[in-house]
Amino acid sequence: MSSTHPRTIGVIPARLASTRLPRKVLGNIAGEPMLAWVYAAAKACPQLDEVIVATDSSEVQELCDERGWRCLMTSPDLPSGTDRLYAVSRVVDADIYVNIQGDEPLLLSDHITAILALFTSEGVDVTTAKVRCTPEDITNPNAVKLVTALDGRALYFSRSTIPFDRDGRGNATYWKHLGLYAYRRAALERFAALSPSELELSERLEQLRMLENGISIYVAETAHDTIGVDTEDDRLRVEAILLKRAGAAS
Repeated sequence: MSSTHPRTIGVIPARLASTRLPRKVLGNIAGEPMLAWVYAAAKACPQLDEVIVATDSSEVQELCDERGWRCLMTSPDLPSGTDRLYAVSRVVDADIYVNIQGDEPLLLSDHITAILALFTSEGVDVTTAKVRCTPEDITNPNAVKLVTALDGRALYFSRSTIPFDRDGRGNATYWKHLGLYAYRRAALERFAALSPSELELSERLEQLRMLENGISIYVAETAHDTIGVDTEDDRLRVEAILLKRAGAAS
């Protein structure tokens, strides 16, 4: 593989057995299955050499076959999307693997481009993205916050409000984490071999396993927020945004 142009694969873990919103990746949003919106954004990213859907569902595989998308079946026993990403890496060779959440239909190709751009710097093995928090997300535990060092390395991720504005000055900047990751192969292999960590189990955030074990995560800033679809209310909010986008583009 060329060191100048590393082979880069986008993987969309698409598990059908979601709990809060059953079968959400196949659910209709603005006339298309949710997975179709995610796939279209990934395919539009020029830095991706290939996009693969990783699933444990024959129904998801059927959709992929109908649309001509490459799909790999993975074990239903895998506990996370990262484990599905690792499973794909065992059979598809690449230099960089991008974990693209299957429940993020507002994803843009620009999000992927932003996190891949960070790999031009030496010593970058894992990247992700952040966007400025909206006022309502600052205290929302479902919106994961993060703080970074001056060089862009993530210092911590939390469901709590970080940083804490102790003196009430009101000038703290709050950042929301977008659940999109890119890994060099070696970093993905190392992460997959680690056991869940104490901080990870406490916050229920698997990226903390990397920080606890000394794996640096570099963060790209984006101006475009996304909404992960976990509930029917989320689905309706996203549908309204997508229909507005379509209207503006027509």
